Amino acid sequence: MVSYIVLTALAIVMIFPFFWMVLSSLKPFREIYRPYLFPKSPTLANYQKIMSASLFPRWFLNSLIVALSTTFSVMFFDSLVGYTIAKYSFPGRNIIFLFILSTLMIPTEMLIIPWYVMSSRLGWIDTYWGIMFPGMITAFGIFLMKQFMETIPDDLLDAARIDGVSEFGIFWRVALPLVKPALASLAILNFIGNWNAFLWPLIVVSKPRMYTLPVGLATFSSENLMHWELIMTGATVSTIPLIIVFLIFQKQIIRGIMLSGLKG
Repeated sequence: MVSYIVLTALAIVMIFPFFWMVLSSLKPFREIYRPYLFPKSPTLANYQKIMSASLFPRWFLNSLIVALSTTFSVMFFDSLVGYTIAKYSFPGRNIIFLFILSTLMIPTEMLIIPWYVMSSRLGWIDTYWGIMFPGMITAFGIFLMKQFMETIPDDLLDAARIDGVSEFGIFWRVALPLVKPALASLAILNFIGNWNAFLWPLIVVSKPRMYTLPVGLATFSSENLMHWELIMTGATVSTIPLIIVFLIFQKQIIRGIMLSGLKG
């Protein structure tokens, strides 16, 4: 009982800022600075205003394109590389995996300049590809998928080969379905990371129409410092997709964490 009470109290503390944000987005300007929680005259005018008087719909679409594209790319390439390293024996396999892991020790800030120089030379400034390419494949995802791929029995893969399944078919039809929990965990972590990415999109994009939602929201906030009801509305809009993604994949995430804990 004590554990439930403590956890409930902590949950309320964590949820309250989001609750306040949503309620503040429903307040008109005259109520936003008044010390009460629930709006006395709730309105959706704030949502209508940011959608019609700003580039929020475009920023939302940009973030959705970037987050979904990088997520599908990471799910495919990270699982493919992880499967190759885990299930194939070839010279230099361990060295290659060590090099991949070593990239996790490099701070993102140190990669900004090389990324920007490459983007500039290839004409990727102010493009979706320029925003997405650093997150198309990740070392953490390769490590995660390799660990799970190693749990698949080799006899199962050999049986598929005997049945005449191609090597890619074994990966696609046999291995991937067996690591769905890890794949779901990787997908949601990558989606959240790219949806919330701020530093790189801020640097590689200069045109307002190409802003992602975090960059656009920061610009919008600086232009509307006195209108906190609009800022709260923009923050609410940017948070909703993350909540939806978590609600859809929460069972897979929990199962993936449990399985990774058992493996460790």
